[in-house]
Amino acid sequence: MPVEFEDYRESSDSEEFDWTLREGSNAHTILAFLAAHPEQGFTPKEIHEATGVTRGSVGKTLQRLEDRQLVRHAEPYWAIGDDDRVGAYLGMLSSLETVTEREGTEDYAEWRDAANAER
Repeated sequence: MPVEFEDYRESSDSEEFDWTLREGSNAHTILAFLAAHPEQGFTPKEIHEATGVTRGSVGKTLQRLEDRQLVRHAEPYWAIGDDDRVGAYLGMLSSLETVTEREGTEDYAEWRDAANAER
């Protein structure tokens, strides 16, 4: 899906970047793979080969998952994180998806433009 590149770059560089586990995303794909093998650790190369996520994206995605405590890391291996933490995060996402289905999506660009107009 095409994005406004400058908006994306600015938002992804900020701490407020909305990074979620949408189905089909690299994060979702990697987390699902690791969750299917909870007792094992994998190298980024093994994760790439098993999931098809590009090698260049695996490391960055794993780091973001680790920042949210959804995976564990002991060089060079990565494994699924604490069950409670992963379960809570996935539960929150499920709730957000339900609200979105009922209420529709928000136009964040419209919110941003309105906030900038007030400055």
